Amino acid sequence: MIKFAAITPHPPIIIPTIGFPDDLDKTIKTRKSMEKLAKIFKKKRIETIILISPHAPIDYQKVAINISPTLSGNFEQFDDKETHLNFENDLETVDLLQQQSKLQKIPLKLIEEPILDHGSLVPLYYLAKNYSLKNNKKLKIVSIAYSYPEPKINFDFGKIIFDACKVKGKRFAVVASGDLSHRLTLNAPGGYFPDAIEFDKQLIWLLDNNKTKEILEMNSDFIKKAGECGYLSIVMLLGLIEEINKRKFKKVKFKSLSYEGPFGVGYLVGYYPV
Repeated sequence: MIKFAAITPHPPIIIPTIGFPDDLDKTIKTRKSMEKLAKIFKKKRIETIILISPHAPIDYQKVAINISPTLSGNFEQFDDKETHLNFENDLETVDLLQQQSKLQKIPLKLIEEPILDHGSLVPLYYLAKNYSLKNNKKLKIVSIAYSYPEPKINFDFGKIIFDACKVKGKRFAVVASGDLSHRLTLNAPGGYFPDAIEFDKQLIWLLDNNKTKEILEMNSDFIKKAGECGYLSIVMLLGLIEEINKRKFKKVKFKSLSYEGPFGVGYLVGYYPV
């Protein structure tokens, strides 16, 4: 069953072996929130993380799932030579996702790529680096990339994730990795967009107030101009949350832990207490 669901940013600069002291000071809120998230994660005794990343291998028209038996990565491209993360893929869950996608007629692409992207590795650094299970069990990963043209496909795939995780006695986490607007300041990596901060504020307010329908109906031009990479990851997670809420007497609500944009990119950390 689903025991953990979260939204995380993925700037490599929040990794202590990558960011300079000044960078780490500027991202203190994000780093503290990721550490808090890791403590919550540890208590849940998670066996498989389903990780939605905008930088995972993609198929523009289809949801993509990585079928490589092993998944690993490092931060050497960011001059960190010491951090290496290695996982097994949860191929049983991958098979269940395939079956459900076929039944629901959701376009799916299977991609075999053993190297994990930084959008996956940054949250995994915090959640899984010092994590261990009893009885020599190993934490497994399922790596997913969203589809671009139609948000509803991703929302519906989130519902499929719920169905695939209804395995008795197995504990799952679902993590939506993504940064918000990359255009918050004049020196932002995506260039400056005057309403970028409004996009981030609006999306966070809608999450805080459980306005799923309004998130799905956000103006596509506004989203594009904001230069984000987290919207569709969040949409997929919301499909999962809708299914969870259908089965609960009291709906789970998003808990925002922090938001900041020190380098012109919005970093949101939060979770659903499922």
